[in-house]
Amino acid sequence: MSSVIRVEKTKNYTVMSNQHFHVQNMSLKAKGLLSLILSLPDNWEYSISGLSAICQESTGTIKKTLDELKKLGYLEVIKHKPSSENGGRYTYEYIIYEVSKTPKKLNMRWKKE
Repeated sequence: MSSVIRVEKTKNYTVMSNQHFHVQNMSLKAKGLLSLILSLPDNWEYSISGLSAICQESTGTIKKTLDELKKLGYLEVIKHKPSSENGGRYTYEYIIYEVSKTPKKLNMRWKKE
């Protein structure tokens, strides 16, 4: 006897690349956080505290997980110097990639055919 699982996808779902689900050297936390990030609206303002506010993880855990995503090529963070335009504070620009920009660092479970 086999099981059949059917998911009705009628609204409010996210379409994303499956690549990160097949990376063996990526933690489950990183896979989950990347999936969450990819599901957020385009105009969502990314910050470590903002991500922590919508998860049960601490800001320290979010930072460590973002560092893992950076190392594996799924995230780039650009630090902008203080200016009068940004209130004299450092600001950060997060660039999230659905597919790693450094695929050689990935240990993939399945090889491409």
